[in-house]
Amino acid sequence: MKLAHTIGILGCALLGSPLAQADEQWVNPDWADSAWYVGAGIGRSRATIDQERITRSLEAGGSTSVAFDKHEHDTAAKIYFGKQLNKNFALEFGYVDLGEFSYSAVTTPLSTLNGKVDFRGVNLDLLAELPLSQRFSAYGRLGLNYTQARAHFTGNRLFAVTNPEPSERKLNPKIGLGLEYRFTEALAVRGEVERYRVNDAVGNRGDVDLVSVNLVYKLGRPASSAPAAPAPEPAPAPVMEAPAPAPMPPPPVPVSEKVSFAARALFDFDKSVLKPEGKSALDALLAQLQGMNTEVMITVGHTDSVGSAQYNQKLSIRRAEAVKAYLVGKGIDAARVYTEGKGETQPVADNKSAAGRAQNRRVTVEVVGTRTK
Repeated sequence: MKLAHTIGILGCALLGSPLAQADEQWVNPDWADSAWYVGAGIGRSRATIDQERITRSLEAGGSTSVAFDKHEHDTAAKIYFGKQLNKNFALEFGYVDLGEFSYSAVTTPLSTLNGKVDFRGVNLDLLAELPLSQRFSAYGRLGLNYTQARAHFTGNRLFAVTNPEPSERKLNPKIGLGLEYRFTEALAVRGEVERYRVNDAVGNRGDVDLVSVNLVYKLGRPASSAPAAPAPEPAPAPVMEAPAPAPMPPPPVPVSEKVSFAARALFDFDKSVLKPEGKSALDALLAQLQGMNTEVMITVGHTDSVGSAQYNQKLSIRRAEAVKAYLVGKGIDAARVYTEGKGETQPVADNKSAAGRAQNRRVTVEVVGTRTK
């Protein structure tokens, strides 16, 4: 099937693209909840041939016995594009080739009747999705399919049918259920079962069931946002002459203050975008720094050992940069804030337990300066 061949090429291209690699993770969930996407699937279809009705028709024409052979399964394929309306609903429009189904009837006295029918059409579906975890979700679909059935009959018993090559187009409902697993924000795989109500062009109405595997690719992935620009420094006040100063007190002694935040307090799992709770925690830190002349501020990201060391290193750097961007946006001089990513290299607990891994996922902020109050 040409459509199935096209889907195979599309799948290989998507899996080989940079967006399918493990270091492309959940940068912007708000974008993912409203993106356009394309998809393609291939699977196995099944239709039920009405053997009893065909046999009765042949016996009514004078046959005394009928030997029947039928093929009710075929390869099916589909392509579609959709719009994610929000995290729970999406709208899809697609084209599907449900395959070809056939039978052969041999009667006594000796004669034959062969028939086959194929189904192709378009569909419009509403998907309702239920997230089960960061990567897994279940969904159901309800829609309409406008399908063309094309039949072809051969043999020396063609008088049993009124038209050897009938064709019919009908609008019918369809339903489906599926599971989706997201490799990245942009690429996901689906497994689903669907039922299409169809008309077979010779007066029968029935169902074609389809079990398929699909690749889904979301379009227009944005780049992560850049840190906010540093606030401009105030103009120096005019110099005014003053009386001789009193003896100066000894200069304040520099102090170092270090705070560690659990990653789950600042970010959602596997993300580098600050949560509202994370922003509140950093606001509390800035309040504690009131009265300190900050000389240097260092933000360091740490991860657990789950995943590749290369990915964990990149994630720790992105999280440290996200903390810096927020602090700079609150007025901290960007030139005084440094970032580091330590990845999984500096654990503070055992990575073999969930509790230990949770302690290792953290961001530390160290401030060096002098306090005036």
